[in-house]
Amino acid sequence: MRDLQKVIKLMLMEKKDIILAIFLGFIAGISSVGLFAASGYLISKAALTPPFYALIILTSTVKLLGFVKAFAKYGERLYSHRATFTILSNLRVAFFEKLEPLVPNVFHKYRSGDLLGRVVGDVESLQNFFLRVFYPPLVLLLVFVSTIFFTSFYSMAIAVILLVGFLLTAIVIPGLFSLRQMKINGRVRQERGDLSTEITELMYGFRDLKLFQQLDLKQDQLLAQSQTYINEQKQENINKVYSQSFNGFITFIISWFVLAVGAYLVIDGTLDGIFLAMLVMISLTVFEPAAPMAVFPIYMQESRDASTRLYDVVDDPDIQVSEATTTVDQLPDAAPALIFRDIRFGYMGDWRTTIPKLSLSIPSGSKTAIVGASGSGKSTLLQLVLKLQQVQSGEIYWNQHDISTVSGNAMWEQAKVVLQENHFFYGTIRENLLLADTELDDVLLKSVLAKVQLNLFSLDDHVSENGENLSGGEKQRLAIARALLKKGHLWVLDEPTSSLDSRTEQSIYHHLFAQAENDTLLLVSHRLTGLEKMDQIIVMDHGQIIESGSYSELMEKQGYFYQMKTLEDSLL
Repeated sequence: MRDLQKVIKLMLMEKKDIILAIFLGFIAGISSVGLFAASGYLISKAALTPPFYALIILTSTVKLLGFVKAFAKYGERLYSHRATFTILSNLRVAFFEKLEPLVPNVFHKYRSGDLLGRVVGDVESLQNFFLRVFYPPLVLLLVFVSTIFFTSFYSMAIAVILLVGFLLTAIVIPGLFSLRQMKINGRVRQERGDLSTEITELMYGFRDLKLFQQLDLKQDQLLAQSQTYINEQKQENINKVYSQSFNGFITFIISWFVLAVGAYLVIDGTLDGIFLAMLVMISLTVFEPAAPMAVFPIYMQESRDASTRLYDVVDDPDIQVSEATTTVDQLPDAAPALIFRDIRFGYMGDWRTTIPKLSLSIPSGSKTAIVGASGSGKSTLLQLVLKLQQVQSGEIYWNQHDISTVSGNAMWEQAKVVLQENHFFYGTIRENLLLADTELDDVLLKSVLAKVQLNLFSLDDHVSENGENLSGGEKQRLAIARALLKKGHLWVLDEPTSSLDSRTEQSIYHHLFAQAENDTLLLVSHRLTGLEKMDQIIVMDHGQIIESGSYSELMEKQGYFYQMKTLEDSLL
């Protein structure tokens, strides 16, 4: 319920539309009751041949109430749906703002398909909260209180019958059907999340499934999961229909009671017969706003489950990042010095600590290479520098600033990054290069493409989703081109040329080092050729620094780096 209160808080941001929707809903409901009451009274009055002017007044009243009902109903739909769509927009924005700082930690615990199911499916489920949960009981209560109060002037017995009908249709029957719906809703949410996960897995792994001839098996699993989800949805909808049907049946029973008791009261002389048709018509109409109450508990449970699933992610203590207040929103436009002091880091759920304890100093404007075996913590170190991961203990300093106090945007503004996996957006070469700076002209873009030996490409050439029409080497060169175009004085390069041949690699490094001459550069590489240009080389193993120094110093030591270099040369 606490999670649903957060949704209500976001919903009340649109209180103007909410108040108008409730008011117009009440006017539509009470005018509908008045319309039928006036019609019933008109029928009875006409049978007694009243003066002509009385019939004109009654007829005009009926027509006026008809117009009021139509306009009020239109206004109620307009404001209630506008409020709903705005509430959903506010919810999506608020959820994204809470989720964005948790990336990439959130992917350590939740699969992307499950997250997609929550972000899309559960948010969509909450569109029913205002229309089906929050709004109907208020309108129903206002209409029923007004109607029962009006009816009590003519017959207290019939007013009591309407009150009993209100309790049955608004509380008792919906409550009984909600008990079964609680179990069904939980299964529907779970099956939807599982289906989203299966679809995502199939899309991402389609090529590998084909190569290993497992596509048919995965498709069968997906179809089975889809059928399970469909069956659960059927049960959910059947229960909703049963609830609405039974509620409708009870309203007709109440109307028959009103007719029977009213007829008895007329015979008994305690009720004027001219009002009997009016009271029966009221009983037939007043329950119209009660129809949504048949599914009120169902949507209430659905909204509670959806809000819980959403906030389970963003409030999960296992994936929270430090809430240290950032006090630095702008960094100097100069090459930074980086200092690591006794940092410790481990991935969630990993049995080992990736970096148990590490201290390191990288001077301003220096060129540093980080080498070592796979899994030694090299790439993790770069992610910590970029605040893509967060140290569990220790400090990292950007000049004199602890990076926990520096905003991410301030750091990324100064960082020129090429990772092992770089994303490319559906569009053109130009559009992907302009990620570095939207103000760049075509002349500069073409000159950078020439530096990375992609001058055969046109700026208008098409790029498929995630660069599927580009080779591994072309992706790396395009990523390097973006880094060359971006402003900043910290270069963070993680295996930037692993898919390139040696000749192309050396040519690109020539341009890259020329541009980074006065900048701080961090390079992670398995290749040891060309590291003679580096000011210092850090050799890591199991998250610890086992050697450091210049290229010549490490070769003279004939330690781990020397052995790696000797082995590499022997394989060339």
